[in-house]
Amino acid sequence: MPGLNPQTTPRHQLRTEKARRNHEAALDTFMTRKAEIDAMLARLQALSDEHFNTHPDEVSWGHAGTLEHYANLLKRITDSAFSEGEYAE
Repeated sequence: MPGLNPQTTPRHQLRTEKARRNHEAALDTFMTRKAEIDAMLARLQALSDEHFNTHPDEVSWGHAGTLEHYANLLKRITDSAFSEGEYAE
C-alpha cells in the first residue's frame, strides 16, 4: 500500500487502510452503476412519452407484443428490487 510500510506499520492499521480503500472502490462502482441505471430510465421514460415511437393509427399486435416483452423484462427487475414475485421472501 502506498504510504504505509508493511514492515513498520501495525497490522490493524494496514487492515483498516485496506478496508477503507476497498469501501471507496465499491462506492465508486456503485455510483457508476447508479448513473448508468438513471440514464437508462430517463431514456425509457422519454421513449414512453413518445408512445415508443408508434403512432396510434399504426399500432399492431407486433407493437403490443414488443411492449409485453419490455414489461416482462422490467417486471423481473422490479420484482428483484422490491423482493416481489419469484423474489418474494
